[in-house]
Amino acid sequence: MLFKSLISFMLVLFLNPIFASASTLPPLKVGMELQYPPFEMSDKNGVPSGISVDLAKSLGKYLGRKVIIENIAWDGLIPSLKTGKIDIIISSMTITDKRKKVIDFSIPYAQSDLCILANPTSGVKSVKDLNQKGKVVAVKKGTTGHIYAVNHLKKAKVLVLDKESSAVLEVIQKRADAFIYDQLTIYRDWENHPKTTVALLQPITKKPGYWGIALRQNQPKLKAKINEFIKKAKSDGTFDKLAYRYLKDIKKTFVKLNIPFFF
Repeated sequence: MLFKSLISFMLVLFLNPIFASASTLPPLKVGMELQYPPFEMSDKNGVPSGISVDLAKSLGKYLGRKVIIENIAWDGLIPSLKTGKIDIIISSMTITDKRKKVIDFSIPYAQSDLCILANPTSGVKSVKDLNQKGKVVAVKKGTTGHIYAVNHLKKAKVLVLDKESSAVLEVIQKRADAFIYDQLTIYRDWENHPKTTVALLQPITKKPGYWGIALRQNQPKLKAKINEFIKKAKSDGTFDKLAYRYLKDIKKTFVKLNIPFFF
């Protein structure tokens, strides 16, 4: 009797597509650089945490796949995606035409614009003040700030660094007049160094920057599922909950300055 019950249970598992798909689908390997709190970071025990981590877990649940977070340096994310080391990237990555030549993106899930962290003695009040001979602009390698500086600040010296913290230090120590990066990072860097930096949070570009989930090209089914998830997360309050949990104070500042918020 027990044997027959066991056989019946196994047949149910085998024939039921819900159970079958959950047991056979491979894990979803999500690449991100855990150096961008509160979006991508690690807790005190080294466990991945933050908005992007929560978002990845929600996506995995929606797809019926276990999620594995791979902590990868920023300039290694796209190569890791192209070679199949990871399946997708959720790392506050801006959708750009250059990146779309080698990888694909979901629909946007957040908006983030470039702005400026300046040294108080630099005389920099806007991005126009940076495009001058003798000005030094710090950027993080491979970011949209790096791309913008190379294309639009041709009169200035562009100092390319591997880490955000290094760029901020250059501004603090007056070796760079400014650092170009996204608004959230600039705001937090100013909070940490209010006497030695100035945050100019107004966007420096007319065209907003949008973040997307990156995936390899020619994956229409996966892309469609990811897009479905993003639409659902926007409509069911998922993004609102993430913003309230991680970005409550910053949202107040953005509203006060009349700056578009991330979600």
